Formats: sequence, C-alpha cells, structure tokens
Amino acid sequence: MATLHLSIVTPDKPIFDDQVDAVVLPAHDGEMEVLPQHTALVTQIVAGELRYTTGGSEKALAVGAGFVEITNTYVKVLTDLATEADHIDEAAAEAARKRAEDAIAQGKLEGEDLEAEQALLAQASAQLALKRKRK
Repeated sequence: MATLHLSIVTPDKPIFDDQVDAVVLPAHDGEMEVLPQHTALVTQIVAGELRYTTGGSEKALAVGAGFVEITNTYVKVLTDLATEADHIDEAAAEAARKRAEDAIAQGKLEGEDLEAEQALLAQASAQLALKRKRK
C-alpha cells in the first residue's frame, strides 16, 4: 500500500517525521483528508485535531493554526502547536481558555492583541476537545 511522508514541525522542534497511510487536517471549512497521490496544495490549517493512520492505528494531536504543504508523496505541517492528548494538562488548558475568553470579553483588545488572544483561545479549545475526546 502506498504511504505518505508526514512531517509536523513547530517553532520549538520537529514533532513527527515518518510514513503514514493517511492524514486528516483541520481546515477552515471542516476536515481535509489527504491520501497518497493527493494533488499538490499549499493551504492554511486552523486550530483543531490532526489525525493520522499507520497500519490501521489512528493517532491524534491538537494543533494550532498554521500551514500545510501537500504533494503526492508527502505532507508537511508547520504549526505553532502540536500536542498529543497524553501530554495535555487539562487544568492548564482550561485556565488558558478562560483567560483568553475573559480578555476578549472585556472588549479592550484590538488588532494584533485581539488576534493573539483569539489564537490562544483556539489553541486551548483544540487541546481541551482532544483531551476530553481521548479520555
């Protein structure tokens, strides 16, 4: 069976780099599944759950916003966050979500500051959703 080379990289370090059977990415309009021989594409991803399968086993990570480059043989994900459910501290993610919601609700943020808090909210929400789903 044909496979894809999946590479997931954050600013801190490479997170994953191996062959997989398929990848499901969080996109603006829902999920996007990538299989071997996919058409070449460069696009944005949103904070959410990234899943990949290898040998019939599915793994998932919470990812932040970023970009993906797809060819017929590889998928390269550049994101600001990529964390497996086992490494998510639910209490810390919940506290981050609450802080971001409170900061946004005050209505005092504009421009880049508002966008940064919205990104933090999306990341924390993605982490919480994955952690609670994979309990």
